[in-house]
Amino acid sequence: MNRSNFTVIKGGSQISNHQDRRFISAYVTDTRLMGVVGLHLHWELLAEGMPLNLHQFFYFDAEEYGIDDYKSYIGDDSAEVLSIEESMFGSLGGRKNSLTQREAKYLIQDFCRDSQLLGVPLPEPKSEYEFLLREPVAADSALLSAVSEKMCVELQSDHELVHYFLMRSFGKDKKGLSYICDFKSIDSGRVQDVSEPHCATLCRNMVEEFINADGSISYLSESLVEVDRINQYRLVITEIFTNNKRVTAARRLSSFTVSMQEVAMMLSRTEYVTVFEVLSPPEESQRSLEQVLGAAVESMHENGKLFVLFHRNNEHVNRRVFRLNDDIQSLFFLTDFGQMIVAAYTLPAIWEAERRLQKSPLGMLLIPTAKFEFKEPVLFDFVQSDYEDFEDFLDAIKRDE
Repeated sequence: MNRSNFTVIKGGSQISNHQDRRFISAYVTDTRLMGVVGLHLHWELLAEGMPLNLHQFFYFDAEEYGIDDYKSYIGDDSAEVLSIEESMFGSLGGRKNSLTQREAKYLIQDFCRDSQLLGVPLPEPKSEYEFLLREPVAADSALLSAVSEKMCVELQSDHELVHYFLMRSFGKDKKGLSYICDFKSIDSGRVQDVSEPHCATLCRNMVEEFINADGSISYLSESLVEVDRINQYRLVITEIFTNNKRVTAARRLSSFTVSMQEVAMMLSRTEYVTVFEVLSPPEESQRSLEQVLGAAVESMHENGKLFVLFHRNNEHVNRRVFRLNDDIQSLFFLTDFGQMIVAAYTLPAIWEAERRLQKSPLGMLLIPTAKFEFKEPVLFDFVQSDYEDFEDFLDAIKRDE
């Protein structure tokens, strides 16, 4: 990657001191109903008579952090801009919708207010984006409608609506609920609070449709949630009414604790795994895999590095049964001991992962040694174990059964 054609201005104060700043473009991801949003602003700065491109990236988390992360880049290297985009927004799975300067400034200010309400400090260097906060943007109905439409995906079904409603409910995200609930129904109390006392994550949700005696349609949902702070799983049953892609009524019917054995059964799913022997040193293999996967989310572990590749959309929400990790396309665990374990939850996905590797320069350095089909996922258990070899890990599991 050639980075010789850009200039770096050191210090956030120097960026913020530029008075000659021209707005070029901005976009927001349409992932607000998932609880997270990516926002990118592009400016042109005049520094000593030479125009410079400034890119600002914001990652917003509605439930816990407000503005959770911020990065900036000055220069003309499109590959560098794409790299930052992928590292920050690659797992969101949403489309990018263009914003006006006024809309972008309003969203930044609104996100900052949410950070303050959550009691979370704004990410540094704050001085780089303080200029966006100095003049409050007055919000009218047209602006609020425009930004909500751009932040929220167009709903395709009532199943999708119900899943998003429960995500935002269990996440204690009242603002997120306002995007998908009927205002009159909220005011009248028909949309009740169906959440737990603490924030919770919707791990799995199954929807059944019922036609009531009066001809209305309601949806009975069985939600497996993981309750934050108390490390507890609960099964919550709710009844939800909808109209014109809005929730018009909701009530909780029951909620009870479930055991870890029951959780494992509910979350069990087939996992397909292919094991490769890697003929190149770990550091070289990591660099090659980073180039092959591009947008994958990376995490370091004691025995290697895990790469998680996500789907480019959130279509997994538009199903009768929602699973939190259905947004994962495939996983690649490169160990420090010469193995690569590739996993996916469907046969087409594991075939696509194998083809992706075989067509890359790394493919010449990979020797497939084993293939497995498991009734429940095991890769994450191996990643968190002390084992160096995947098949040794499987032998240990068999001995313990």
